[in-house]
Amino acid sequence: MSSFQCPSCGKGGFKNDVAVARHMSQPRSGCSTWLQDLACFRPESDDSHMDSDDEPNISMDMDDGPNIPDIESGGFGDWDEMSRGSTGGSESQGMPTHNSEVIDSYPDCAQTYGKGYTFLDLFNSDNNSKHRAMNPYYPFSSRKDWEVGSWLLRSGLSMGKIDSFLSLEMIKTLPLSFLSAKELRSRAEMLPSGPRWMSQIIPTKFPTKLPVVLYWRDPLDCISSLLNHPAFHDQLDFTPRRVYTTAQRLCRVFSEWATGDDAWNMQSALPKELHIPFSVSLANIRMSTRLKSSSNAFVLTALLPVPKFIHKKKRMRGVLEDRLIHECLDIVLRPLKVAACEGVMLSDPIGHSRYCFTPLASYIVDTPEAMMLAAVGGKTSPVTMAMYKQFGDSFRHEPRTRATTLSQLATARSKVDPDDIEAFFREAQKFRLNGVNTPFWLDWPLSNPSHFLTPEFLHLIHREFYDHDVKWLICAVGDTEIDFRFSVLQVITGFRHFHGGISKLKQVTGRAQRDIQRSIVAVSADTSPVIDDIQLTRISTALEEFHANKDAIIDGGFRRGQRGGVIENWYIPKLELMQSIVPSIRNTGVSLQWTADTTKHAHITEIKDPARSSNNNNYDPQICRHLDRTDKCRRFDLAMSLLNNMADSKRQGSDDVGDVNDNVDLDADNDHDDGDVDFDADVDHDIPHLLAMNKYPGHSRPTTNYFEIAKVLQHREAGTVPVPLRSFVIERTAFHLAYDPSIRNISVDDAAIKFGLPDL
Repeated sequence: MSSFQCPSCGKGGFKNDVAVARHMSQPRSGCSTWLQDLACFRPESDDSHMDSDDEPNISMDMDDGPNIPDIESGGFGDWDEMSRGSTGGSESQGMPTHNSEVIDSYPDCAQTYGKGYTFLDLFNSDNNSKHRAMNPYYPFSSRKDWEVGSWLLRSGLSMGKIDSFLSLEMIKTLPLSFLSAKELRSRAEMLPSGPRWMSQIIPTKFPTKLPVVLYWRDPLDCISSLLNHPAFHDQLDFTPRRVYTTAQRLCRVFSEWATGDDAWNMQSALPKELHIPFSVSLANIRMSTRLKSSSNAFVLTALLPVPKFIHKKKRMRGVLEDRLIHECLDIVLRPLKVAACEGVMLSDPIGHSRYCFTPLASYIVDTPEAMMLAAVGGKTSPVTMAMYKQFGDSFRHEPRTRATTLSQLATARSKVDPDDIEAFFREAQKFRLNGVNTPFWLDWPLSNPSHFLTPEFLHLIHREFYDHDVKWLICAVGDTEIDFRFSVLQVITGFRHFHGGISKLKQVTGRAQRDIQRSIVAVSADTSPVIDDIQLTRISTALEEFHANKDAIIDGGFRRGQRGGVIENWYIPKLELMQSIVPSIRNTGVSLQWTADTTKHAHITEIKDPARSSNNNNYDPQICRHLDRTDKCRRFDLAMSLLNNMADSKRQGSDDVGDVNDNVDLDADNDHDDGDVDFDADVDHDIPHLLAMNKYPGHSRPTTNYFEIAKVLQHREAGTVPVPLRSFVIERTAFHLAYDPSIRNISVDDAAIKFGLPDL
């Protein structure tokens, strides 16, 4: 009887292929990553044996554009006129990609202007850099000392609990450089800093219960830190582009912000040879990276005050609060407005200096905040001229342009003094405005509320679905019946199973709303975020079909209020905002990238969680200090990771990094002296290779490419892989079957009974 052998470690004596597969699937076994290693390190010549039709279309890199002849670009023009379909430049000759798509890139933009600075250049410009020449982990004594301190700083423990931990006898035996939480925090304050927090008392014309204090950071510094971040070196789009499915350019494809009309039109309005603009995060960071919380692609820039004004009328207190928000935003965003007019020199992760402009690309907010920012009153669309009685119309109303709102405000100011808030509010109400006198975007070039107030998926789609569509379905099907249907669904790992149904759910999260959608309308969790003209037509057609048949919902009595009464109107703001989804996709790319999921999650991790470990005294200053320490720890981790990687490359004899002193040792746990490490300023092309090799700090998860594994296994010699094959690909779907199934043996009859398949 022949025994079977593991193709990875060579161990023999297995009874059959199943035993080999079970051995290789053990998580702690070195053979568990054999298939991934095989896919990663397979020779390039393996591609010659594979049929090109078998290669799945997973993703496409749309950065590489062709060399295109120069075009005429205008100066700063009327953004309202330009955004009404102007091309902003002549059509350029595109180049087909590996996916038969054609890309027209905007010519002569994203130019660089000599040598700038890198992340490590800024890190080494700190006042304590001279001390780090001997000890890279200064002000901590060593790498181990820093690791303990970093863990305590990020643990969420209060100062009392940290002191209790450090007072343990075993911990006292460790050679730590700090003995208390206060001393630990003081050492963290000495780390190299990023954007610094500032505070400013905002004077108000009307009294408040407490002084109004604004805490903020320079947004240009925040944007510079993002643009300069090494982790984004291959995730930045600097060139606006138009993507088409074929060379005939009949069907356009929309994905990233750089593929929309706004990016192209804004580039046309800016001086020649300048690249596309930024938002508070960077709109040109690819959405797959920007939407990951672990990427830290959103930088908290300000803590806006929420004061309590002293006024006898509640409505006027609301007007004063709205005015204060716009005033604070004007103060915080002033550097970006200046940069949008004059430009500013910033450095990218490679260290190249770029001439940047900063128009407003998107402001991600819920519907009430969008109305406040657009300076319109309640029951009014922030992006169109529709009022609440027109929310149910089957067409999109005229966009609310920047010029329209400013003209209405000018008319109101000509009749009433804006400081007389009650009289000005009455005059503004005639235009359905909210009483804000000077919107923050008033002097921001190329900012248009109907464009930068992009559809926000979390509330506009998922919340609308649960607040309205689900309620209609429950009324139509019956709460008992729909609860039963959800309760008998097959349990799927990774998705919530509603054992008790959905009709009586309380405190429903966005995740639960998505899981309900997957069962009701078969929404896939992994749909590629790319939309073309054909899909946009389908979206418009689906909305038109709903409006053509929506009366059946009211006729059936399915639209009801909280008390069960039938509602016979369509005054739903989110329904009207759906008319703006297709135009927004054409202007700013797919709406999925403007969801508030990431910022909502960041509010919990950056604000709420730290607040729980505070003493609730001087809340805002404590949060600012916490955010500053966290940012310093994160930047210090990143710098140490880069320097360690450079030292390792030097020890391995690599020629792909800059000069490293022979005596460098970043562990600082021995008696050797540590020298400075820096990039080689003369070899710019080495820096991208170094950044690509670097392992960035954080909780990264390994990604398994089952497409590549299946392709490799398909062409391996018989006997060198475990059989039967558990990984295979069918068109654009990869399957990987578990090596250890929950049901090992079952007859056809038993399977028919167990799974309710009488005709099996």
